[in-house]
Amino acid sequence: RVCAAAKMRDPTKAALVCFVVCLAAAPAAAFYLPGVAPHDYNPGEDMRVKVEALTSVKTQLPYEYYVLPFCHEGVDLQQTQALNLGEVLRGSRIYETPYDFKMQKDQRCKILCRSTYDREEVQAFALMAEEEYRVNMILDNLPVAVPLYSENVETGETTKAYELGYPVGFVDDGTTPPAEGQEAAPAAPKGPKKVYLFNHLKFTILVNEDQSKRAGIRVVGFEVEPISIQHTHVNQIDWDKCADKPAGLNGQCSLNTCSQDKEVTQNVPAMLLQPDKKENTEVIWTYDVKFKPSPIRWSTRWDTYLHSPDDAEVHWFSILNSFMIVLFLSGIVAMIMIRTIRRDFQRYQEQDFLEDGQEETGWKLVHGDVFRAPKMAGWLAVFIGTGVQLCISTCFLMLFACLGFLSPANRGALMQAMLFIFVFMGLFGGYTSARFFRMFKGNRWRSNAMWTAMLFPGSTFGIFFMLNLMIWGQKSSGAVPFGTLFALLLMWLGISAPLTLVGAFFGYRKQPIEFPTRTNQIPRQVPEAPWFINGYMNILVCGVLPFGAVFVEVFYVLSSIWLHQFYYLFGFLFLVLVILLLTCAEITVVMCYFQLCCEDYHWWWRSYISSGCCSFYLFFYSIYYGFSKLAMARGVAIMLYIGYMLIVSYSFFLITGSVGFLATFWFVRTIYGAIKID
Repeated sequence: RVCAAAKMRDPTKAALVCFVVCLAAAPAAAFYLPGVAPHDYNPGEDMRVKVEALTSVKTQLPYEYYVLPFCHEGVDLQQTQALNLGEVLRGSRIYETPYDFKMQKDQRCKILCRSTYDREEVQAFALMAEEEYRVNMILDNLPVAVPLYSENVETGETTKAYELGYPVGFVDDGTTPPAEGQEAAPAAPKGPKKVYLFNHLKFTILVNEDQSKRAGIRVVGFEVEPISIQHTHVNQIDWDKCADKPAGLNGQCSLNTCSQDKEVTQNVPAMLLQPDKKENTEVIWTYDVKFKPSPIRWSTRWDTYLHSPDDAEVHWFSILNSFMIVLFLSGIVAMIMIRTIRRDFQRYQEQDFLEDGQEETGWKLVHGDVFRAPKMAGWLAVFIGTGVQLCISTCFLMLFACLGFLSPANRGALMQAMLFIFVFMGLFGGYTSARFFRMFKGNRWRSNAMWTAMLFPGSTFGIFFMLNLMIWGQKSSGAVPFGTLFALLLMWLGISAPLTLVGAFFGYRKQPIEFPTRTNQIPRQVPEAPWFINGYMNILVCGVLPFGAVFVEVFYVLSSIWLHQFYYLFGFLFLVLVILLLTCAEITVVMCYFQLCCEDYHWWWRSYISSGCCSFYLFFYSIYYGFSKLAMARGVAIMLYIGYMLIVSYSFFLITGSVGFLATFWFVRTIYGAIKID
């Protein structure tokens, strides 16, 4: 449809649109890891339902499922599923549940358990409901989701999307109905909020049974509809015997609200929680299970989870628009630079035939100082090496993601791969840092290599540790255990630091980078530069263009991270990364050229900072996004958001700064190597 729309609007752009769309959609069709085999169920086979964590957009603090007194009969709360490093850092804790599913056997009004909660336990449920916590269950490696349906007004087509997890409860403030068709006790507009608990779950399991290709049945969807219902019963019930049995079976375990022959209706009062009530509160937990045939294939069962409720075409054309704008600007910048520099070369060649007393003008005038080592040259080498390490790590991460090795089906794989790739890329970081350190005539290369290995990981680990202490204070499962912290330290000090030293050893042994011109012994005085060339203007100008080209994708990435959504358009993300790096390189080269034309040869640090200053825009935009899109309920959540975005912006600064510096360094060496210097 996108290609057809492009042909209708502009046939000349149709091929480009189709290419970009295919590039972006490729990861969605090929993200299953080699060797991951589907599970074929037999009719009546037991199906294990697991639960991952309680998560909330308002707090960003995950909690273990059983931190609330849910039903846990027959579940060993001390036994959890083995997790990888990425899952532990995400705060995942996977437990078994007492839900009993059997393939192709529908169940109605099955009693899970009956619990009596005291005042503190009711307050815990009410707080979780007010903070919009959601329960995340897993069946056959598929997360449970609430289906959302949207209708296209023009075409009349109905599209289904998923909202991950289901809420613990909901809050009725008296101004809006609690749920569609739900009859709750009316509340006065100015009265206190009423909190309701979802204690009945209607599960729908989508299955694919293709007898022509296989004998087993495969799960292709896991949906849930949560309902809040005040269960009532007349006769005395032995709840221990009725647990895990349908209500009304053989005349036993009878409930007035539902039975194995009567579905739960929403025309009954909801399960109201009264946190201030001194008496105990009785809650009866029930659930339905329905198996529904589906034409969805097992290989494409994640497509509905990955489908965004937003208009995908708007997202695609926004990215395409940014790409076309940056491509157009790149062509203009390249044309101007080539024509201007070519004219400079012609003028300087003509001056060679003039009298010896003819004064040099423009950037050629500072040829004796342009390669003078800057202040704090060692620190500049450290920043360059760290940025190169991060840039190479990001490129490899994008490559693996585009090839489908980091799928949402493999939980925690993205974060785990990011850590391991960064650790092993320390070899390139040390090598690059040592090469520039020797070029600056540094002697203590070991110290330089250790700073390269320690600066970024150390500062990041320090911020992470302080945030982890805050999470510990909230008793959240997102707090990283000491064993995992020790493993991270071991990866840093035992693998990354030695590899950085090895890379620095080989980098320092190579011949130093030679300059095309000699450096004068006495530094030249720098004249006062125009207002549009000073450092502050560089920061404003150089940061706007790169960030303006990628801010649309930044919005989607932030939404995926902080709104707990899946991000799968890694093809687009890789394209945006290329756009960002090209824009940073071009704008930094242009600003350096203007600076040299003003006889200012202090370009080393300015080229790094000018290119990296787009990270300031990223940080400020993330702050705006956090306060406009995220209604954070706790001060700790705000601190976590700011801390993690500070780490992301810091990494962004190192990557873009290094790319801009390397492009400027190549540009300066090229133009001064092309002219004749006496």
